[in-house]
Amino acid sequence: MILPRQRDPRFITLRRGGRLQDADHHRLALWAADCAQHVLPFFEAACPDDDRPRRAIDLARAWTRGEATMTQARTAAGHANAAARDLAGPPRYAAYAAAQAAAVAHVAAHELGAAAYAIKAARAAAPPGEAKAAGRRECRWQRERLPAAIRDLVLDDQRLRNDICWSVFDC
Repeated sequence: MILPRQRDPRFITLRRGGRLQDADHHRLALWAADCAQHVLPFFEAACPDDDRPRRAIDLARAWTRGEATMTQARTAAGHANAAARDLAGPPRYAAYAAAQAAAVAHVAAHELGAAAYAIKAARAAAPPGEAKAAGRRECRWQRERLPAAIRDLVLDDQRLRNDICWSVFDC
């Protein structure tokens, strides 16, 4: 489980009683999609004929533009999770990252799931003895792409949830 037991109001939209503005919700989704897209080649190399993770990422982006519904994005997340089911290692983690990115449309706090699974994919793809360094590089790559408007929010979320996200945010 990568979500905290108690939901952080900073990741709940205003209309649901939280503090998250729609623009920041969209920024979180786009950043999560970037994280997942970065490791998607691990999945596509293993399963070139399976477009479910790519479709999930595309629907996450489409949701931010108002071209897809939350339900469509959430459904795509489920399909990307199904694509991961019979896999192991980098392809599995890359598909999970895509699923988490699409799920941000439904629950904004999934943004760290996309990032964490992308880091796990990078670690798993690294040569023996280089996993931690590869994970740190991926983490830094992600942080370099954080929009300024959500940077402090995401970094604080990483600090708070690092223990339940396999301690991957130590970069």
